[in-house]
Amino acid sequence: MLDRAGELLSNEGPGALSLRRIAADVGTSTTAVYSLFGGKPALVRELYLTAFQRFSDTLNSVPVTDEPAEDLVQLGLAYRRAALADPHLYSIMFSIASPGFEPDEQATQRAMATLAPLCDVVERGVLKGLFVSAARHRAAVAAWALVHGLVSLELNGTLPDDFDRALAFEQALRAHLAGWLA
Repeated sequence: MLDRAGELLSNEGPGALSLRRIAADVGTSTTAVYSLFGGKPALVRELYLTAFQRFSDTLNSVPVTDEPAEDLVQLGLAYRRAALADPHLYSIMFSIASPGFEPDEQATQRAMATLAPLCDVVERGVLKGLFVSAARHRAAVAAWALVHGLVSLELNGTLPDDFDRALAFEQALRAHLAGWLA
C-alpha cells in the first residue's frame, strides 16, 4: 500500500492519492486501509517515515572503514542507489508529500537521523586531520546538496542522454571531497 501511495504521489501528484484508489489498486478494501492507517494523514506520515527508513537502511549499509574520504564517496554513491531504487519515495522525502502534510517532531527527528552516517564520516575525517576542521557542518551539508542536486536532475530526466551518470556522479563526489581536504 505504501509503495502504491508513493507511486501515485510521485507520478500523478497529491490529487491522485485517495484511500479508495489505493485499496482498489492493491486489491483490498478501504476498511483495511483505514484499519492500518486510520486515514489519509496517517498514511502520508507513514509513507514519509518508510521513505526515510529505506533511505537510512541503504546509507547505513555502507561499511565504515579507516578511510573517511573514501567512505564519504561511498555514502554519496549509496545515496544515488537509494534514490534510483525508490524514486517514488525519494520525492516524498524532499518535496511536499501532500498538501497540508507537515511532519511532526518525531517524524522530523527520524528523517534527520538519516543523515547521521554523513555527519559521522565528516567528523571522523576532521578528527583524523584529513578534512578542514572548521568545515564540519558545511562539508556535510554541501555533500548532501551535491548528491541531492545530481540525483534530482537524474530522476527528473534533465541530464543529457549521452551523459555517463554513474561516472560523472563519482567524479563530482571526488572533486567535491578534494575541496574539503586539510
